Amino acid sequence: MIQRKQSLWLLLAALLNAGVLYFDLYKYHTTANGIDTPGQLRVSDHYPSLLIALVMILLPLVTIFMYKKRKQQVAMSFVSILAVTSFIFFALNRVGHIADGGIVATGGSYWLGAILPVISIIFLFMAILGIRKDDKLVRSADRLR
Repeated sequence: MIQRKQSLWLLLAALLNAGVLYFDLYKYHTTANGIDTPGQLRVSDHYPSLLIALVMILLPLVTIFMYKKRKQQVAMSFVSILAVTSFIFFALNRVGHIADGGIVATGGSYWLGAILPVISIIFLFMAILGIRKDDKLVRSADRLR
């Protein structure tokens, strides 16, 4: 059933994952020769992060249309969670390497693009719970036949 709650959770997770393409992950300021220049980390600047971002956008969308195969739908949702956590790992790794890359950052903060994947994981877990609830409902209906 495509109109179930888990479809909504999966769609929201895909939209939040797509948000990382538009918002910065991290903003920082560098000081060179007394001049303060702002900088930012974006997904589009790092090819592996871009590939993982595309995967974490497409997986929930594909999972929505696997509604007749609930076990595979749960498995794909777990793969989506794995993709999002690997994206978070790469983002944190890139932020950690700002100082190692010769850039002396005087101050920085995480931006909206770093928060969206965390919220997406919550929505993916809610989708998994909804899929399991549907599977339980179908099994109970099969027992009554």
